[in-house]
Amino acid sequence: MSFDTQNGTRGARQPGKWVNLPNKLMAKRIRKGGQAGGSDALVLTTVGRRTGTARETPVACFPGDEGSWLIVASAAGAPRNPAWYYNLAAHPDEVQIETAGRKVAVTAEQLHGGARDDAWQRITANSPRFAQYQQKTDRELPVIRLAPRST
Repeated sequence: MSFDTQNGTRGARQPGKWVNLPNKLMAKRIRKGGQAGGSDALVLTTVGRRTGTARETPVACFPGDEGSWLIVASAAGAPRNPAWYYNLAAHPDEVQIETAGRKVAVTAEQLHGGARDDAWQRITANSPRFAQYQQKTDRELPVIRLAPRST
């Protein structure tokens, strides 16, 4: 499956560089087993699509099938996908997550069709704020499955 969600034309304000410090503090809390915004969370490490540099982002996560995790590229309902979405698209097999002191190498896959619909129902039932983010924008918020990579 491909990473193919186009940017929208309307939505909430895109989070800017001002979130860098809060994100670092949130990542520190998540590594110790904390939550983000009342949801389970993980630290997503991607490889920059242009720079090749490791990038860390705290994101809310939800349990997926067979030991996987689900995340949403919501950008709080902004019209553009978050930068980490494009990093995943460029390097889906070079992703790592960290939560509660545990690091796991994963492969990223964007869900489509019925698989996305089922995951979206579980996500919004668990965290209604994602449904609110969807209402703010005209792009379909991408749902990403992170599956443990066999080593």
